[in-house]
Amino acid sequence: MPLFDPQALNRGVARREVFGWAMYDFANSGYTTVVLTAVFNAYFVGVVADGADWGTLAWTLILGLSNALVMLATPVLGAWADARAAKKLLLVATTIGCVVATAALAGVGRGDLWLAVAAIVVSNFCYSIGEQLTAAFLPELARREALGRVSGWGWSLGYFGGMLTLGLSLGYVIWAQGQGLPATHFVPVTMLITAVVYALASLATFVLLKERAVPQPATVSGATATALQRLGHTWREARRYEDFRWLLACAVFYQAGISVVIALAAIYAEEVLGFKQTQTMMLIFLVNIASAAGAFAFGYGQDRIGHRKALGLTLWGWVLMTLLALAATTPGPFWVAAVLAGLCMGSSQSAGRALAGLFAPPDRLAEFYGLWIFATRASAIVGPITYGVVTWLTGGNHRLGIASTGLFFVVGLVLLRRIDVARGQAAALAGQPVAGK
Repeated sequence: MPLFDPQALNRGVARREVFGWAMYDFANSGYTTVVLTAVFNAYFVGVVADGADWGTLAWTLILGLSNALVMLATPVLGAWADARAAKKLLLVATTIGCVVATAALAGVGRGDLWLAVAAIVVSNFCYSIGEQLTAAFLPELARREALGRVSGWGWSLGYFGGMLTLGLSLGYVIWAQGQGLPATHFVPVTMLITAVVYALASLATFVLLKERAVPQPATVSGATATALQRLGHTWREARRYEDFRWLLACAVFYQAGISVVIALAAIYAEEVLGFKQTQTMMLIFLVNIASAAGAFAFGYGQDRIGHRKALGLTLWGWVLMTLLALAATTPGPFWVAAVLAGLCMGSSQSAGRALAGLFAPPDRLAEFYGLWIFATRASAIVGPITYGVVTWLTGGNHRLGIASTGLFFVVGLVLLRRIDVARGQAAALAGQPVAGK
């Protein structure tokens, strides 16, 4: 089956436009890979916080603050983008914000706590809003029966973008360490590499992706008021879409576990198993390879076996991953756990995004995806902060932190059982809730 198969796309959607849409995942994945997962998080704990006991908790609190701001802003921005047909315009603005704030991290050295806080809060905020906006384009591009595979195209291409940025950064780190240069030299350079790749790769999105929505005939102030009114209506209505509601609850828990892996994997590897910077970056590189393969292959599989079953399989994989990481006392088993995490990461996030698209009314995509991002941002607060608090209260016991992470996936599995995909899709297409069974 060809990549970007035209049979999977809505009428009038060209393959080059889907490529442009998927290239945004390629562009922004370097940010999460290098800044949040592989490099800057461990740099923050070891250098910016100078190895203090509060370092891990402080890192999780910074991410929590940024995600709290996203939770407050994203429903309003989503509703405004729908009312003004401005998803693409807003995507340009948030991309610029994330690129500039990521470049600002290059100025962070030992003890520069507040600069690090400001740059991470702004960059993660803009990154998250961009994620919401690109997700809202998905149902405009893909047929409803092909949402899984098209979502998988984006996720898989995104992991290749993460690998490119991480590979360039790893090459520079190896060279710098060979020259005897410290982390305070080579980590800032990796931040600049990340910002440049993000900026250049996102140009394909802005050139090729179309804004199909039609703006409402109103003034700017009138459109904003309309957006706020629609937002309130969305909150009331979403509670009546039973399966969308259960999906949001499920996502809060399983995404909390994923958020821990993204934000703290490098810290766990270095603090528990003694990984060096280059080892950690190579580990995350391998995770990205597994994630790309998982997202692409599973995108096709979930359309065949069903999104709910596909998501359930990945959550069981996450449970196994946490057990392997918990039991690891040497690097070998942890590498196995990391590969499994990679396979599950792309698959579970792709499946969740596709389900959200199925359960969202077609004429209110950005609003409902705003609620989806609201739920995932809540999880990005709860998961890492829970880990940070557990390690802080136990004197730095990261094994107990990873054990608490496994519980999030178990709860997600329990909540997933309440979702009826056919019922949820029927409710979305009808434009009104379908009574529960």
